[in-house]
Amino acid sequence: MKKKLLAQLNISRMISANIQDPLMADFVAQLDRINQLAESSKGFVWRLKDEGGNATSIQPFDDERIIVNMSVWESMDDLMEYVFKSAHSAVMRDRNKWFEKFGKASTVFWYIDEGHTPSLEEAKERLEYLQKNGASEYAFDFKNKY
Repeated sequence: MKKKLLAQLNISRMISANIQDPLMADFVAQLDRINQLAESSKGFVWRLKDEGGNATSIQPFDDERIIVNMSVWESMDDLMEYVFKSAHSAVMRDRNKWFEKFGKASTVFWYIDEGHTPSLEEAKERLEYLQKNGASEYAFDFKNKY
């Protein structure tokens, strides 16, 4: 039986029209360091990235102001350690400087078999399911972990 891993997608809508806007400069300046921190964190398996080493140019949604982050972790505990107890937590604290409040779920988790790389279509489907139906084993959030 294959080991289960945790996949996650989170999306954010930039206040600015594009990532090169000076309003986004502080956020962009931290991307490489925070992404390297993720990759060196306990339990990290994989993350979505473009040729630049991040995912800011990947546009899976109709709204060009939406940026995505997608990754795979060995466990929810490992992911939570990175998100809330590392230098990443400072980025989370400052997110309102760069991003609008979404008004609906913008982060989704689901389990995958080890060796499977989740697609953006799969991730979007899970997020839409969570937004429409609430948390379940199929798609869940930080408040409702499975």
